[in-house]
Amino acid sequence: MKMNDINERSLKFHKDNKGKLSVANKMNVSNKDDLALAYTPGVAEVSRAIAADKNKVYDYTIKSNSVAVVSDGTRVLGLGDIGPEAALPVMEGKCLLFKKLANIDAFPICLATKDEDEIVQIVKNIAPVFGGINLEDISSPKVFSIEQRLKTELNIPVFHDDNHGTGIVIMGAFLNAIKLVGKDISQVKLVLNGAGSAGISVARMAASMGVAEIIVCDTKGAIHEGREDLTGTYKEEIAKKTNRQKLAGSLSGVVKGADVLIGVSAANAFNAEMVRSMARDPIVFALANPVPEIMPPEAKKAGAKIVATGRSDFPNQVNNALAFPGVFRGALDVRASEINEEMKTAAANAIANIIKDPGFDKILPDVLDCRIAPAIAKAVAYAAIKTGVARVEMDPEEIERQAIKMVC
Repeated sequence: MKMNDINERSLKFHKDNKGKLSVANKMNVSNKDDLALAYTPGVAEVSRAIAADKNKVYDYTIKSNSVAVVSDGTRVLGLGDIGPEAALPVMEGKCLLFKKLANIDAFPICLATKDEDEIVQIVKNIAPVFGGINLEDISSPKVFSIEQRLKTELNIPVFHDDNHGTGIVIMGAFLNAIKLVGKDISQVKLVLNGAGSAGISVARMAASMGVAEIIVCDTKGAIHEGREDLTGTYKEEIAKKTNRQKLAGSLSGVVKGADVLIGVSAANAFNAEMVRSMARDPIVFALANPVPEIMPPEAKKAGAKIVATGRSDFPNQVNNALAFPGVFRGALDVRASEINEEMKTAAANAIANIIKDPGFDKILPDVLDCRIAPAIAKAVAYAAIKTGVARVEMDPEEIERQAIKMVC
């Protein structure tokens, strides 16, 4: 399907429908008795119960199944800083997927401020309504600080999807890819190009999951301890966890002998010579959108065994929608106080395990596969319980069964 056709149809669809979301009632108010239950006088008793025990807000209101999708519009898709109004269609789409894939009620919150302190305060002020916060399309590096502050100051899950969601899906694809080429995670050399939200998340997850050697490159080359320009930045932490040999230099130098090359950077950042310099059966994830770091045919011609992109017109699309609905479904159902590394690792493994017989052009499930969110929800719930961040007792197997009923 041609891009121009998609663009025109999308404009018409959004105009005809005035967006993609609406609010639906859970009960029919058709007489005075219905009104008395839903509003006055009956609702006063509900409010008194919550005032006496704030935790009952989960039992009596939408909080237990609601997520705020928060953006300031400073890093929207590949469009950059386009503002909160222009970000709204994207956040609406995110909310649509929450509902479709995990039956979660999500609402777009697009903020007319770029100030970190204001964003943090606004989210804290609206948090009583929501069971979780999904940060979306907020520019780096301030988003790292926003996320950390909110995680510290709120007792509900805070999830930065461009960071954690991308990392989860990439690592799910990574697990199936190395399995296909017969390589063990404890022996793999991984080179990451791009040290923004997604790159940092992948590096953290890869380290926690036991990848043998990890080198992250930014626009100045390999990140390593002792690089003076990293002092006091968020990259300093990743320098301590990766590149144990403290290799310096350009991407083309450090990629030699790598088993896996992952790009979350910019168009045309890779070339055929880089791929040819990698180890046996190289794996290349070129995830820049809309133009990847290297086009799949060129990477394959240079010897890449498995290639993934962020595009839907090539095999192995890495799409955040594979992760966030199920992650929040599991976290909400056990009322997790946070989404930790163990929960993210569990989600990555669940994504990989959905495909029982992976192939070189099939290392990830289809986004609309209704099995994904329930499987991830179960895995995330198990991890939340195991790590002590779950606040209600629910059988993860039952969580999966209920999720299947809701979305399949």
